Amino acid sequence: MISVYSVSLGCPKNRVDTERLLGALAAPVRPVADMAEADVVLVNTCGFILPAVEESVRTVVEAVDEISGLARRPLLAVAGCLVGRYGERDLAAELPEVDLWLPNQSIETWPDLLARAVGARVTTRGGLAWGGTSAPGAVAPGYAGGTRLLSTGPSYAWLKISDGCRHNCSFCTIPSIRGAHRSTPAAELEREARQLLDMGVRELILVAQDVTAWGEDLDNASGKGDLRPLLDRLLPLPGLDRLRLMYLYPAGLSDDLLAYLAAAGAPFVPYFDVPLQHAHPDVLGRMGRPFARNPRVVVDRIRKHFPGAALRTSIIVGFPGETEEHYAALTDFVVETRFHHLGVFAYRAEEGTPAAAMPEQVNDKVKEWRRDALMEVQAEISEEIMESCVGQRLPVLVDAPHDEWPGLHTGRTWFQAPEIDGVTYVSGAGVAPGALVEADIVEARTYDLVALAEPEE
Repeated sequence: MISVYSVSLGCPKNRVDTERLLGALAAPVRPVADMAEADVVLVNTCGFILPAVEESVRTVVEAVDEISGLARRPLLAVAGCLVGRYGERDLAAELPEVDLWLPNQSIETWPDLLARAVGARVTTRGGLAWGGTSAPGAVAPGYAGGTRLLSTGPSYAWLKISDGCRHNCSFCTIPSIRGAHRSTPAAELEREARQLLDMGVRELILVAQDVTAWGEDLDNASGKGDLRPLLDRLLPLPGLDRLRLMYLYPAGLSDDLLAYLAAAGAPFVPYFDVPLQHAHPDVLGRMGRPFARNPRVVVDRIRKHFPGAALRTSIIVGFPGETEEHYAALTDFVVETRFHHLGVFAYRAEEGTPAAAMPEQVNDKVKEWRRDALMEVQAEISEEIMESCVGQRLPVLVDAPHDEWPGLHTGRTWFQAPEIDGVTYVSGAGVAPGALVEADIVEARTYDLVALAEPEE
């Protein structure tokens, strides 16, 4: 048995990497909430943008400070995008207290590297009791699509279907951090999905840098992404109540795929998370976005097949060269489209990206104003959409008890994804983590709903 204190920063893909790593060790893992009780402290970092880098470094430094005075110091391992972006050599010079660096370009080796590092600690210092007959350096099979140490609770789990990215957006650091696009084979993903459902999970959420690119690097005659062979395996799985797709690049949302999804029906959830980033062709061109530069095309295509679809997107304002006219067109697009959920980010120049060297950089105050103003527009839209739900009876998937109010839980309707969207506060009959209950929507807030589950007559 090995006791592990872990923290995953950034996106859900990082969380999956952590869960897979800890599940792939040959020894049983016991999660702990106190570093003083840990054999291993694992920090899986984010390095996508500067604030994420700063948070990652701060988290590692805090861990160093906390474990430095312990009588029995745990092994400190740092993984993820921070390591991928800056490299082990430079980071080790600044943070020599870290015992093990795990870059995500070689993510398949993480279990072996961690197991060997812990094994060396056992040999030289003693104190770790590995279960069974497995040697400390052994690794459980099937890391890419195998055992997971689930951290999201009974209601949902993320299923990362690929890693890396084939696109070259001018503002993005991901290809240099995570490498080229690599799909996980469908058989491995089906096996992992079955294991998650056997744990009681009711909703699977497919994630990747670009979910629609899955399969293009596998045995695929077209050389293009095609989710359908994977979905053919996942949609019929017993125990699956919801299947949600995130990070859908517009070019991959073809009429063929959308028609397939419409015909599939439940458990597919008609929730489309499409990272558009902007609406004006001039700005999209400078961004190097890998699709036709009219986002209305993909919005109309989705709504042709799913008139009642929930749409989510992310927007960058203040990109180099964005004028008042560009921003006005973007605002009009948001008003016309009426996204259920919208994330707006002020552009930041990231070192090493082409966009950082572009002329016509926008003033920081202007960027912040545009972000805040667009979020005010979205708040009104969201409030109207939430208000339209009052009086409806909707299925609510219950995630967890409320931290402060006994009897109250947080959950989600079909148009709310975990950790990024609003929630539904639910109480009443049958409400418990992992339950899927029919509930009456009794109150709406700007981004959230309040519901009461009544016993069925």
